[in-house]
Amino acid sequence: MRNGGDVTREFTKGAEIALTMAKDHHITKALLKEKSPSCGTKQIYDGTFSRTLITGMGVTAELLKKNGIKVYNENDIEELL
Repeated sequence: MRNGGDVTREFTKGAEIALTMAKDHHITKALLKEKSPSCGTKQIYDGTFSRTLITGMGVTAELLKKNGIKVYNENDIEELL
């Protein structure tokens, strides 16, 4: 949030919903949006709205990966296909 509020709980809830849906539908691979604090697979924005990138995975990407789902970003489409 631009006002400095902590949205960790909302990001975590969204990640858990995504994981549940992936499991329900037997998903083994996911194509996610790089740089998103939720979906980034290699880099994410740091949350300060300064366009600062940090190395790391977003909340959803990390949870999916920990649960055996292979995550890709838009730069990895060839690898995914």
